[in-house]
Amino acid sequence: MNKVYQCFPGGKHKALTLSYDDGKEQDRRLIALFNQYGIKATFHLNSGLFHDPKRIQPEEIRELYKGHEVACHTVTHPTIARCPLPEVAQEVLEDRMALEKVTGYPVRGLSYPNGSLSKEIEALLPMCGIRYSRVVGSSGHFGLPENPYRWQATCHHNTRLQELGEQFVGLFKQQYLYLMYVWGHSYEFDDKNNWEVIENFCKLVGNRDDIWYCTNIEFMDAMDDFRRLNFAADNSFVHNPSAHDCWIRVNDGAPVCIPAGQTVQL
Repeated sequence: MNKVYQCFPGGKHKALTLSYDDGKEQDRRLIALFNQYGIKATFHLNSGLFHDPKRIQPEEIRELYKGHEVACHTVTHPTIARCPLPEVAQEVLEDRMALEKVTGYPVRGLSYPNGSLSKEIEALLPMCGIRYSRVVGSSGHFGLPENPYRWQATCHHNTRLQELGEQFVGLFKQQYLYLMYVWGHSYEFDDKNNWEVIENFCKLVGNRDDIWYCTNIEFMDAMDDFRRLNFAADNSFVHNPSAHDCWIRVNDGAPVCIPAGQTVQL
């Protein structure tokens, strides 16, 4: 029987994603830096706080965040674990609807405002059309998320970022999948006057051939696409029913692309 391993898009075994909250004006500088180094990120916005002149305004969102992901952070950023569940649902759904009007695509991600969550909220989110949600804190490792509704990043950008980035760049064992996930708030770079932290990180990890650069939802979609692959019982062929290409490695050989909607002999 063939031995099959999942790969990230392009046949890669390392993925990098980042996540920034609140949609403050410093996102402009951060996005310009990410675009320079081919890095993708997810930006979680509060649509009910657009009146704040220090936040990115609706008319700028589609063009500024192009190539990245806009996701929910609730309408007004309440501590939702203290709120009635119908209020939480309203905060999420209204944020989705407002953001979808300005982005033109389904908004399916969330980061918990103030890191506030509960088991009840976690169970509610799929019914609100949310596919994943990021918690606060750092794992310090490059493992894949076991629970997408309690998705913890590898690190905050002010915690061991360069050290962990160097470890990540040096990973080479292709029998594993590795994910580095960085989170924070762009205004923190102004507050601490330390833009060099993220600039040095981007120089280290950006524009590399062995890393898949993805948004949070692109990562989750790729995981879902692989789970939908239909393998023969002896792994001699596979059908991809999804709309996206998938990548696998067979018997330690070169990566194999399974095109969308096609069956491939292995």
